Amino acid sequence: MPPSSLFFPSLQPLLAPSPPHFSPTSFSPSDSRSRCNISSLSSGSRQARGAADLVHAGALSGWRTGRPGISAGARGWGSAPGLAVGQSSGSLSPGLGPRGGGGGRGGVGGGGGTMLLHSVNLCNLAFYVFMVFIATLGLWDVFFGFEENKCSMSYMFEYPEYQKIELPKKLAKRYPAYELYLYGEGSYAEEHKILPLTGIPVLFLPGNAGSYKQVRSIGSIALRKAEDIDFKYHFDFFSVNFNEELVALYGGSLQKQTKFVHECIKTILKLYKGQEYAPKSVAIIGHSMGGLVARALLTLTNFKHDLINLLITQATPHIAPVMPLDRFITDFYMTVNNYWILNARQINLTTLSVAGGFRDYQVRSGLTFLPKLSHHTSALSVVSSAVPKTWVSTDHLSIVWCKQLQLTTVRAFFDLIDADTKQITQNSKKKLAVLTHHFIRHPSKHFEENPAIISDLTGTSMWVPVKVSKWTYVAYNESEKIYFTFPLENHRKIYTHVYCQSTMLDTNSWIFGCINSTSMCRQGVDLSWKAELLPTIKSLTLRLQDYPSLSHLVVYVPSVHGSKFVVDCEFFKKEARSLQLPVTHLFSFGLSSRKVVINTSGLYYNIELLNFGQIYQAFKINVVSKCSAVKEEITSIYKLHIPWSYEDSLTIAQVPSSTEISVKLHIAQPENDSHVALLKMYTSSDCKYEVTVKTSFSQILGQVVRFHGGALPAYVVSSILLAYGGQLYSLFSTGCCLEYATMLDKEAKPYKVDPFVIIIKFLLGYKWFKELWDVLLLPELDAIVLTSQSMCFPLVSLILFLFGTCTAYWSGLLSSACVRLLSSLWLALKRPSELPKDIKMISPDLPFLTIVLIIVSWTTCGALAILLSYLYYVFKIVHLQASLTTFKNNQPVNPKHSRRSEKKSNHHKDSSVHHLRLSANDAEDSLRMHSTVINLLTWIVLLSMPSLIYWLKNLRYYFKLNPDPCKPLAFILIPTMAILGNTYTVSIKSSKLLKTASQFPLPLAVGVIAFGSAHLYRVPCFVFIPLLLHALCNFM
Repeated sequence: MPPSSLFFPSLQPLLAPSPPHFSPTSFSPSDSRSRCNISSLSSGSRQARGAADLVHAGALSGWRTGRPGISAGARGWGSAPGLAVGQSSGSLSPGLGPRGGGGGRGGVGGGGGTMLLHSVNLCNLAFYVFMVFIATLGLWDVFFGFEENKCSMSYMFEYPEYQKIELPKKLAKRYPAYELYLYGEGSYAEEHKILPLTGIPVLFLPGNAGSYKQVRSIGSIALRKAEDIDFKYHFDFFSVNFNEELVALYGGSLQKQTKFVHECIKTILKLYKGQEYAPKSVAIIGHSMGGLVARALLTLTNFKHDLINLLITQATPHIAPVMPLDRFITDFYMTVNNYWILNARQINLTTLSVAGGFRDYQVRSGLTFLPKLSHHTSALSVVSSAVPKTWVSTDHLSIVWCKQLQLTTVRAFFDLIDADTKQITQNSKKKLAVLTHHFIRHPSKHFEENPAIISDLTGTSMWVPVKVSKWTYVAYNESEKIYFTFPLENHRKIYTHVYCQSTMLDTNSWIFGCINSTSMCRQGVDLSWKAELLPTIKSLTLRLQDYPSLSHLVVYVPSVHGSKFVVDCEFFKKEARSLQLPVTHLFSFGLSSRKVVINTSGLYYNIELLNFGQIYQAFKINVVSKCSAVKEEITSIYKLHIPWSYEDSLTIAQVPSSTEISVKLHIAQPENDSHVALLKMYTSSDCKYEVTVKTSFSQILGQVVRFHGGALPAYVVSSILLAYGGQLYSLFSTGCCLEYATMLDKEAKPYKVDPFVIIIKFLLGYKWFKELWDVLLLPELDAIVLTSQSMCFPLVSLILFLFGTCTAYWSGLLSSACVRLLSSLWLALKRPSELPKDIKMISPDLPFLTIVLIIVSWTTCGALAILLSYLYYVFKIVHLQASLTTFKNNQPVNPKHSRRSEKKSNHHKDSSVHHLRLSANDAEDSLRMHSTVINLLTWIVLLSMPSLIYWLKNLRYYFKLNPDPCKPLAFILIPTMAILGNTYTVSIKSSKLLKTASQFPLPLAVGVIAFGSAHLYRVPCFVFIPLLLHALCNFM
């Protein structure tokens, strides 16, 4: 799609002269052939009319696109590929000149026009290549533009064993593909082969194509932790084998998995019967779609909510499916989410959702955040990069074995144990406090349900008063304890905050507040619980006015031997440490930047990133540190803090250095949220810092691909439908079917689609229109769905349309090349075939083949039948291409003989209406039409492939796919493809239905975008309608 015709269609005539006007009102099929078959025109008025019509056809095929067409010469009409109209000869003959001149005695090659047309063609090609480059930048950011994998591998210290749990026979027969296993290692596995069990049950649910063996990482770490405490408490980890089903692509088995998990929970609890501390519920860890299955348990009519005491999901898309390829998966999501919203008051299940961050390109983290419900306060959502003691991004698979994250999870599990029941506590507040402690903000202390607020500051120790506003103490081989006291009375008059940090990362209390006015106090308020653990330090920031009763701040330095650590404290004014840095504009493309300079010698700074809160914004922040008199290695920490969601990320830098930080969001800022994103800098007092921000164009494209890449098939199909409609209309109006690429350039324009979607979205804001919409039972507009998820942003639809048109263009070239290659192979392997002498819409074997394929669809899988029909259609087109190639190779060199043969062929066509013969031009027209149909069918097949793959994977268990999302489509598409495979343009040109068929693709292209961009399973429904009308043109 040339940029000039995309944005300024009214300027298109500037590229080339306007083609001669042609009115399609009076026109017959025999006349239409004269417009395409130049060699059948010989003299007199036919020459004049044929020349004018040739110019019109050439203009349609090449004027706007630059493809070979007709161009004006000095004295005659010269064609780019070598066809010229000779004035004196009175006939049209092939031109042999290098630029298309030389045809006839008076033919003049259209040099200027030809060059212009070729330049436009190159412009189009350059545009599509440029779009590929742009798309590649976005794809690179999604698949490679993230930090390296910093997860440590978790290892088993003994050989892992998976003990199969015997299920009731009826249950095993009902779910033959599913199994339940108990994980164990070494002696533990041997001991527990003899049931019953005595531990705390935890059930692991694998996700899309996941294995039950993925439980071994967390199971092994939990076993080591139990050994450390002499098995005072231990966990029994169970895992469900879902046969590695592709439930993210085929949703028909999600309900079946949910019911099986319910039966597994009841079976697990029976294994503990008769024990002193028998559990009454289980904890569930769900990876990917396994987490959604766990949430779906609550929707079952006979499920008791108290059977689950804790739910932890890892990389689970809670909001919406990643690729909504069938209605079963979207219906499942709607059922689960609606239930959780409507029953928020009754749901008391503590739920934690952990996302992988930008390394997980399979499930973007924005989908993993649980809906924020006002009544359901027992839910937390966090990105792994923000989890204390983890601080790494994980991909979709490593999240189940990442050692840092699994250690955090196991610590939380052991802190959740109730000492009285020796099971996971039923106290919801404690469960939420434990999860917050380990996954949100860790104070570098062991969890305590009721921590002591007042601590005794007694014993043999030294008390040292400190009166300066900035203080540093280096401890090394301290022989006795030291308490450093900071009087607050005088500091309150000058400063607003106090900041302290320590490099000693033990779990003991280290900072207190004294209430009395003396320099020593026997008891102090333990402020260590207010601290925050970071990778190299633990820090505390206090606002002095929040603690008016405190007279002194006390920092405790324990006696240490052989270790060295540093403690720093400073008082400061908030205004001096808070800097504002407005981010650069979206369309600055990284050419401009903004910066702030930190010249003071503070330890802590907040940089407010103003005007940053949308998912389409992406920046690169460069922090340059310059230090003086640095004698040893100094570490600085840069923390990007997003206050409206737990998606913080940390960057550790050794200073002096230049550090680049990528800044982009998983969740957009809510409309009613006034917080500002912060860059928290934990710096060195010996260094100066310069912070620069600039827009990252590649990361913006990455955000487009990350958030909207799943909608691309809808935009591709929309572009192809527009080209398809243009081909049908050109066949109706001129009798010629123009090339697929030509029509794609001419018809696939975003202004034909986007304005209608925008207008509908605007009108839906009015009550009367919304009521009318509901009366018509129309589904919700996809643009409104995206808006509710804060995913709509300026120009995204235009960008996606350009990407879709580009994909349609290159896929069209690929499909044409494949057809030509397959036809060459066919000719090499088989005897050359001829063009069909009689055109028959329904061959003798066609009804039988159609019935067989419909039976296949009914008894096995609809997608299989669609694929077989598609292969039959491709075979017919390859055979036609091979026949045309053979015909052209067998043509005599003498052009007069060729014209006589063609004239004879046309005469036979005119005299025989019921037995049409196929000429070479008809075959070429038909191939152009079939090329577009193949592109449409290819996308239908691709969108139906997941259910076929699922069926093949489970073929040994189920011969018939049930439910089958493609079966209704297959019943309509099979006979349609069978008829289209035997359809030629010459047989439908006179159809009364052709005009109507040519008008349908435009509104359907709009419908694909309006209703299929967030519901891909609807796309084939919009495609089969014009194909069906095309097929019916053979009979009407």
